[in-house]
Amino acid sequence: MASGSRGSYSIGDSAELEGNLTLNDRLKAFKSSNFDPDAYVTSKCQHMNEKEIRHLCSYLVELKKASAEEMRKSVYANYSAFIRTSKEITILEGQLLSIRNLLSTQSALIQGLAEGVRIDSLSAAFGDAMDEDTISSENEGLSKMDKWLVDFLDTLEVLLAERRVDEALTALEEGQSIVKEAKNRHTMSRSALYSLQTAISEQRQKLADQLAEATCQPSTRGVELRSAVSALKKLGDSPRAHTLLLNSHHLKLQRSIQIVRSSSTLCGGALTASLSQLVFSTIGQAARDSLAVFGEEPAYSSELVTWAVKETEGFAHLLQKHFLASSAAAGVLRVVTESIQICLGHCSLLEDGGLALSPVLLRLFRPYVEQALGGFLRKIEQSSAALAASDDWSLTHSPPGVRHSSSTASLSGAVISQPKLSISAHRFNLLVQELLEDIAPLENLQLYGPALDGVLQVFSSYVDLLINALPGSTENEENLEGSFHKIVSMAETDAQQIALLANASLLSEELLPRAGMKLLPFSQSNRVDNMTPRKASDRQNRFPEQREWKRRLQRLVDGLRDSFCRHHALELIFTEDGEIRLNPQIYISLDELMEEPEWFPSPIFQELFAKLSRMASIATDMFIGRERFATILLMRLTETVVLFLSDDQNFWVEIEEGPKSLGPYGLQQFYLDMQFVMLFASQGRYLSRHLQQVIKTIIARAIDAVAANGLDPYSVLPEDDWFVEVAEIAIKMISGKAEYGNGERDVTSPIVGTSSMSSLLNHGSNG
Repeated sequence: MASGSRGSYSIGDSAELEGNLTLNDRLKAFKSSNFDPDAYVTSKCQHMNEKEIRHLCSYLVELKKASAEEMRKSVYANYSAFIRTSKEITILEGQLLSIRNLLSTQSALIQGLAEGVRIDSLSAAFGDAMDEDTISSENEGLSKMDKWLVDFLDTLEVLLAERRVDEALTALEEGQSIVKEAKNRHTMSRSALYSLQTAISEQRQKLADQLAEATCQPSTRGVELRSAVSALKKLGDSPRAHTLLLNSHHLKLQRSIQIVRSSSTLCGGALTASLSQLVFSTIGQAARDSLAVFGEEPAYSSELVTWAVKETEGFAHLLQKHFLASSAAAGVLRVVTESIQICLGHCSLLEDGGLALSPVLLRLFRPYVEQALGGFLRKIEQSSAALAASDDWSLTHSPPGVRHSSSTASLSGAVISQPKLSISAHRFNLLVQELLEDIAPLENLQLYGPALDGVLQVFSSYVDLLINALPGSTENEENLEGSFHKIVSMAETDAQQIALLANASLLSEELLPRAGMKLLPFSQSNRVDNMTPRKASDRQNRFPEQREWKRRLQRLVDGLRDSFCRHHALELIFTEDGEIRLNPQIYISLDELMEEPEWFPSPIFQELFAKLSRMASIATDMFIGRERFATILLMRLTETVVLFLSDDQNFWVEIEEGPKSLGPYGLQQFYLDMQFVMLFASQGRYLSRHLQQVIKTIIARAIDAVAANGLDPYSVLPEDDWFVEVAEIAIKMISGKAEYGNGERDVTSPIVGTSSMSSLLNHGSNG
């Protein structure tokens, strides 16, 4: 127990201490050259029980993973330097090998000179310059080994002349073995040994040059190329062999590209597909050849990666030069994205072999995609504006033959009714759908943000067009950028003006958010496409970026709605001559009459009710399935009129300060008007809490104005039931739902003139 306790304390203390150390500090003990694993484990496990040992093992495993991750990060962070260093080491190894061979040759030469051997004559004895008689005379005095040497050199010359590579390699290996054995057993004179070494070196170099030349020939392909490179590797010149292998594939690729480019039948996507398949299949073949001959040696793998990146960059520049740059400049987004998709598709086939070249393509192609995206956004803006100049603002289904997006055509196999929009909105929606469909497959380019921001920008321009189509909004033209915005067909009727809102609301709440879901990762987007419309709409709101984007779209529509409400409120409040209709005189003048007025809502509020009723009827047909938007529209319009009254300081100055004060009849009429507004807004289900609060505030302000003149306002105001009853009768009368006989009089009818306040109160109680 005691030892176990000590062990437990030691581990806990150690874990706590190591938790406060950095990874480098934790690994410091393992970096020492004197690190002894057994001693380390013994020191840790000496006083541990089984549970603590398991804990230590788990800790060591985690430390191993952390060390591996640190190694991986270090390699990735210095990958380019790693490749460069590996290549330099490979070159240095080749140079060291050449120096070793040179030193060996020089050593043999010095030894021969020391013995006084006539090297020139001996060398000439085995050269091509000697005639047959000289060779015969010399051979008579040669030993058996010297005769073998002459035969060996002759055979080697024949093999090289006939390009019998395998046999020549075998002969060179045999010669090297003889040289090694002769050095060890001293069975060959120093002069003969030097001659043999020199001859082998020369013939080795001659064979290497033949193999290098063969790799550059167009006819050398496949097995023959690998054999030549493998033979060159066996000669001890592996770096050169690998470089020649890659260069052979490069030359082959360049010749094939010239053939494809010279074909007049290929252009655009077909040309891209042909070139892409050619380039990446060649890179793949080069990778397989490199692996087959040189294995997975890091130096050659690094050189292969560097070469593949260079070839990929050359291919990308070729596409950019011939059509990609011009297509991007013209805003032809589909051509650009389809070309990139083709390239990425072929490129992805190499990833199983460890060559991930897609980041190279994405880095090179991204500027052109962004340029094409910008051009396409301008196309959307200009095309929508051009159609807005002749739009009659009537809502119809999309024209026959127009391609529909999969997201708007069907969900979960169920056909959805096509949206009703005006002609310019249909065009806007179609182009945005096309843009997002083209961008969606290029997920690795991470264009989600720029694409949605671009759509938001062009939608803002389109909403500006809709605002400019409202009568009385032409003064906003100078605030719009571009001359093509200034010609907009005016929406003259209420139906046309509400159609402007229908366009904007359907785009912002359904079509654009649903289209934006295409830019999500494929698995998420696919799940959304398989949902019902309501579930898909709910799914859209689960992604923070999508929610924020949708809110920004809706804020733009709020601006259009505010302009609409302001336009109609001003139509009600002001006459064509600019005179204000909602003025204090309509209330103050009632107390100047000698008799009690006939109680009915003021004309301006009657017109407000009639306008709202008419708009509600139109909106019901236009906002099918989106009744909430129609409700908000009516709510905002009512609030705009009442808020104007609340904020009109001239109105309240005259009500509160005179020169003529607000009297009992004026207060009743004002109270009746406000109750009338609250009643029809409540019946229409567009009475907001804000509107209620504003109405209560201005009623209280009118009551205070009467009280300030020394009159008890509550003594002259009937009960609320009376105001409600009169307002209900007014609603029926204005909407044509109330009918009365010619001589019949209703005691609560607003058209009956009452003689006194008491009679009004009685009528109210009787009702």
